[in-house]
Amino acid sequence: MKEAELSVSSVEGGRASGSERSSFLNFKRGFIKIGLGWLGGMQTWLGDLETSGDWTGGGAYPTTAGEGTCSTSGGKWEVALRDGIWHKGGVRYLIRSSLILLVSLHCVVAADFDWLIKGGRIADGTGNPAYFADVGIKDGRILAIGKELKGEAKQVLEAKGLVVAPGFIDVHTHAEGIEKQPLSENFVRMGVTTLVLGNCGGSRIDVAKYFKELEDVLVSPNVATLIGHGTVRGQVMGGSFKRPPTAAELAKMKALVTKAMEEGAVGLSTGLIYLPGTFSETEELVEVTKAIAPFDGIYVSHMRSESGDILKALDELFRIAREAGVRAEISHIKLAGKSAWGQTDKVLAAIETARAEGLDITQDQYMYPASSTGLSSRVPEWAREGGDEKFRERLAVPELRAKIVKEIQESVVKSGNEDLSYVFIAEYRKNKKLNGLNLAQAAQAAKGNTSLDAQIDLLLEITANGGASGVFHSMSEEDLRKYLVHPNTMIASDSGVRVFGEGVPHPRGYGNSARALGEYVREQKILRLEDAVRRMTSLPATTFQLKERGLIREGMKADVVVFDLAKVQDNATFTEPHQYATGFKLVLVNGEAVVKDDHHTQARPGKMLRHEGKK
Repeated sequence: MKEAELSVSSVEGGRASGSERSSFLNFKRGFIKIGLGWLGGMQTWLGDLETSGDWTGGGAYPTTAGEGTCSTSGGKWEVALRDGIWHKGGVRYLIRSSLILLVSLHCVVAADFDWLIKGGRIADGTGNPAYFADVGIKDGRILAIGKELKGEAKQVLEAKGLVVAPGFIDVHTHAEGIEKQPLSENFVRMGVTTLVLGNCGGSRIDVAKYFKELEDVLVSPNVATLIGHGTVRGQVMGGSFKRPPTAAELAKMKALVTKAMEEGAVGLSTGLIYLPGTFSETEELVEVTKAIAPFDGIYVSHMRSESGDILKALDELFRIAREAGVRAEISHIKLAGKSAWGQTDKVLAAIETARAEGLDITQDQYMYPASSTGLSSRVPEWAREGGDEKFRERLAVPELRAKIVKEIQESVVKSGNEDLSYVFIAEYRKNKKLNGLNLAQAAQAAKGNTSLDAQIDLLLEITANGGASGVFHSMSEEDLRKYLVHPNTMIASDSGVRVFGEGVPHPRGYGNSARALGEYVREQKILRLEDAVRRMTSLPATTFQLKERGLIREGMKADVVVFDLAKVQDNATFTEPHQYATGFKLVLVNGEAVVKDDHHTQARPGKMLRHEGKK
């Protein structure tokens, strides 16, 4: 065991006012056996010394002389003494010598660990080359990292041949239903230990209340959230109004966003192809986004276009970030529709130009060349304004129905497709027999033919009956790879918490992070292991300001994943999505195992991660 260097500080008003390192107080383990009889003679001075907490891992102890703490960082132990005095030189250090010696004896004893992960290949989240070492975990934190760590451990994992990494942080999820699926198996079983909710403009508006609900339920992963602009707009304006807010409404929207940030939201999200966000003008978005600036929150946007008009959509995002004075994140960056393919270089160049001009812009991406959202996204926004009842009323008017059909036909041509056969029905509750079929196949089953007109008729019928979720095979694998290799691209699933066996959802909800490792690191070698881990750990932690997470480093929270790079695999497919990822030996959340050998332990140690930005 290496020596522990003791640092003694006097404390005034609870704050350390000075610190000197005492070389003569460096102890080796064997030395702690001496002087115990002498300590017995000091018991009158020590009085009614009581201990609380674990001195080897840090803790507080009240004494007749005051309070102090024993803590460690990088192998150096610190003792803080309230009302104690440390003087340079001389023998005046004896003012608290017996207390210092007692604490020193505790501090140099080999630390006990809750978990000792031995001999793994550590990809620490920085992107730096992986290295081999042991990791010791105690009380929910990483206590020590080093070669052949000594000490007793409650549980030991021999990790030779395995990769040890920080737990994965998924910054783009739609897991607002986690209270109903608190185990979040689809996420944690692919190494995800932290979820960011509230994306694409939709969130719970009462952040404090929601966090309290989740704390009462207990969930497996950690949870952070954005506040959704669409939710706020709907709350204030009463629906999907195709108009700007009044001055009073705008002020109320900003107040709700401010409240959410005060309650711990990490930023503001928009969904500018969805109701009611699609009716928001740029000026409104700038003003509402200004509410997060004092908190150093982040603006996260599903932009108005991810196809032919993507450069215009980027310009709007840049303007919002610039005028509101905030950082910005591009949600699930992609090029959808054959006519838009191949523009990745232009998109990335625009982003780099914006960054060179002083904007802090990043992006996230999922690992599949297909997207997923509601089928109603293929129906013009104006036709859906006001909700399902208004939509059905418009369909009943022949002239309006014809206009809707014409616009859908035009959008198909504009996207470079011949029909809507690239759209698959993921979950349609009104007719589950159509789940898993594309719109051409579903039209044949429901309408008796596969024509585009029959496909559109079915699309309108589904939308009028409450809608359905869909999977859209409209992306290019080459574009995906180009976005993936950009150093500022985070890997995120864009998934909700899955109910096993329900519907035919996008496989990303079960396999996204596993696919990054298995397909793009191991098989295609598009990314180095260390780079892929960084995209799922320290990059999202830094971008979304999730403190104490995202790195394998002493003192950090013990969100840790251990996997076999040779075996890690996304097993979910588009036709059979309900298959968990495999290859994960251990997943820890706050130091507690939620996955062992690819099976959930039923543990729910997740914490609510409240933003603590400036104000």
